[in-house]
Amino acid sequence: MKKSIFHLFFLSSVLPAFAQENPVQLQPHPFSEIKITDSFWKPKLEKVAKSALPASIYQTEEKTGRIRNFEKVAKKQGEAHEGIYYDDSDVYKALEAIAYSLQNIPDPALEQKADEWIDKIAAAQEPDGYINTFYSLTGLEKRWQDMEKHEDYCAGHLMEAGVAYYQATGKRKLLDVAIRMADHIDTQFRIPNKSWVSGHEEIELALVKLYKVTGEQKYLELADWFLDQRGRGYGKGAIWDKPEWGPNYAQDGVPVKEQKEITGHAVRAMYLYTGAADVAAAKNDPGYMNAMKTVWEDVVFRNMYITGGIGSSGSNEGFSVDYDLPNENAYSETCASVGMVFWNQRMNLLEGQSQYIDVLERSLYNAALDGLSLTGDRFFYGNPLASNGQHNRKEWFGTACCPSNISRLVASVGDYIYAKNETGIWVNLFIGNQTEFEISGTRIPVEMKTNYPWDGDISVELNPEKPTQFEVNLRIPGWITGDPVPGELYSFINEKMPAYSVAINGENVNGTVKNGYLVLNRNWKKGDKISLNFPMEVREIQSRPEVLANQNRAAIQRGPLVYCVEGADNRGKALNFSLSENPEFRVKDFQVLDEKVKAITFKASGLDNSEAKTLTAIPYYTWANRGPNEMQVWFPVSQK
Repeated sequence: MKKSIFHLFFLSSVLPAFAQENPVQLQPHPFSEIKITDSFWKPKLEKVAKSALPASIYQTEEKTGRIRNFEKVAKKQGEAHEGIYYDDSDVYKALEAIAYSLQNIPDPALEQKADEWIDKIAAAQEPDGYINTFYSLTGLEKRWQDMEKHEDYCAGHLMEAGVAYYQATGKRKLLDVAIRMADHIDTQFRIPNKSWVSGHEEIELALVKLYKVTGEQKYLELADWFLDQRGRGYGKGAIWDKPEWGPNYAQDGVPVKEQKEITGHAVRAMYLYTGAADVAAAKNDPGYMNAMKTVWEDVVFRNMYITGGIGSSGSNEGFSVDYDLPNENAYSETCASVGMVFWNQRMNLLEGQSQYIDVLERSLYNAALDGLSLTGDRFFYGNPLASNGQHNRKEWFGTACCPSNISRLVASVGDYIYAKNETGIWVNLFIGNQTEFEISGTRIPVEMKTNYPWDGDISVELNPEKPTQFEVNLRIPGWITGDPVPGELYSFINEKMPAYSVAINGENVNGTVKNGYLVLNRNWKKGDKISLNFPMEVREIQSRPEVLANQNRAAIQRGPLVYCVEGADNRGKALNFSLSENPEFRVKDFQVLDEKVKAITFKASGLDNSEAKTLTAIPYYTWANRGPNEMQVWFPVSQK
């Protein structure tokens, strides 16, 4: 059992505070309808386009055999497969990232390169629609025999790439390849007396995307079928046979609708639960939804880092026991943080609850963004919360899921700004952009301007073609109302919270807060402007005492950003001090490489209460960009 001895007490103490208030099902407002103008995110989109994607292309074409494998299949000359059996997936994730990037920053040369890859992928597809270079080059007779070999995982990333490229460019060649593969899979499974448990989840969420873009009900039913296979004793192979892993490693211990706790491999779990939430929404299935809420609480209330990262254990790239959140040897894989963004968005769409976006924002700005260097061409696989200097960003990895995964997340950040339904708009993230909605047949251009996360001033201008009644729902972040995260895993040390303000056309308003959103319902007219101000005070955070690694320690946060102390700013040292009882936090303009940030200075002393000094803390996502050095997020607190 993963549960700790504190589990029952903890549930009884926090669950009443999270009773759901009139859940509202929402729809996403996709990246393809949004132009990012934000001073924080637009440069990161440019770094993905100009650095991360060229690095991915170079590694994919020149340094590894990923593209050559597709060429070899098309030539049919009996050549050997290069690399790992799941390497096709990295090509598809890179194409998905390219699709999002082209939407943000049109680039004819990059589009031509993508088209070139797509031609090679299409040429490698087998006559019956099957596509997987490992089995095409090692023996098709062995396909669909080993549940662990990631065939459906690769197929899922193909489907996601095909949908994204079609939505971004209107070109459907890759989408048609994905459809043929999905049709092939549907002929192999979803038939009597045939079972299959995917060793690495991903196809579930991808099939729902394919269903939405094609309208073909069979893809939704196939996604549901894959979900329903789990937890019934069908799983066989290396994962299930390994004593230290077993069924729970791949979330196969009990049926999905009966799952209550997070287990096993973190990335697999995130993809599974994202797919389950998608199917729950599409089929209005309360079984999946109830399970998702219970597992989500297990993750966020007991198994999540302050950065929004998950999966503390390197041995299984995932979860161990409740409250096991070590800092220096934290695994916290970049892909798992990307998955947290996916899953929490889907949970928000299911219920319209802002707490899911609170977690999404924490993961996005901290644990996920940390996976991409400030230059855009170096990456983290794991994201520790302390270092003696042994951690360093890498150009690439043998298993190269993280570079393309963080690239596709950053390039598609527009996906997460808004949600909508027929009655209104939900503002989830505060990112400068221009977009357009349609409500009650009326076009409503919207422009958001902000310098978030460096300051908390946000303006949202609405320009409906004619006066129109609808709701604007503004997320009020938990960090401004006293809850750094849902539940009580982390809490602010000083409970006094600054007041936020909202005005319409310069006049302060007091709307109703529902499900964590300030609801502004009125007859909106052209030029109406909403102004928000969230004071950005430096806050100290503590963990529950069950998190042994953080006892007698505090972290600091400003707005959505978690901060750390790095040796590069503090005479090479970051581990030999304690936070003063009155640290006198001050915020100043600062720069890490070319990244302009807000740094925090504070008073500290040596661990022996000597050497009083002033230290500088920087946003966690910017660390390790100036070479290996010491770093920590959780600071020892001076004892009286």
